[in-house]
Amino acid sequence: MAISAELLEILACPKCKGDINLNQTGDALICEHCKLVYEIRDDIPIMLIDEAKPLEDEPRKS
Repeated sequence: MAISAELLEILACPKCKGDINLNQTGDALICEHCKLVYEIRDDIPIMLIDEAKPLEDEPRKS
């Protein structure tokens, strides 16, 4: 089961409170402003700033 569109609409980056987007593979949420990636584990977004990874670690679109 993937993350629902309704949940994506209400989620915000915990650091800047800005918009987040689903990544290309659907297993993480990306904040372009903060350049952070929040992992999704077992269909649950891990929205902890301390557990976020830098965006440069995320594979780029080709």
